[in-house]
Amino acid sequence: MMVSTKGRYALRLMIDLAQHCDEGYISLKTVAQRQNVSLKYMEAIAAALNRASLVLSQRGKEGGYKLARKPEEYSVGEILRCVEDNLAPVSCIKAGSVECDRAGECITVPMWMELDEIINAYLDGITLQDLLTGDKWRKDKK
Repeated sequence: MMVSTKGRYALRLMIDLAQHCDEGYISLKTVAQRQNVSLKYMEAIAAALNRASLVLSQRGKEGGYKLARKPEEYSVGEILRCVEDNLAPVSCIKAGSVECDRAGECITVPMWMELDEIINAYLDGITLQDLLTGDKWRKDKK
């Protein structure tokens, strides 16, 4: 599995919106500048997130984007799946199903399917809030 730049930048956009959620709608130009990412690229990512109803958009002078829900209500998995073509560990698996001419005779398919499930479960178990706080990965947790 390889998360593309688009997936990484989608997470950065969502984290930025979460960090500034008390500011209302935030222009993509502001986010792009803070994240040092091209505005054009951010526009494409924001459009995908908007189509998936992960963000709300508003046009006009006071417009921009904001989260549609609270940070703890988003999983990293849903954000990545919104912009990535495929998160599966191998190209013959897409959206949890096998798309391969050799699937019937390939003895590795069950292993790849299980790994795909593990990856998705892991990513679905991490929230945007987890990324904001970092508590999930602290060594000194009590």
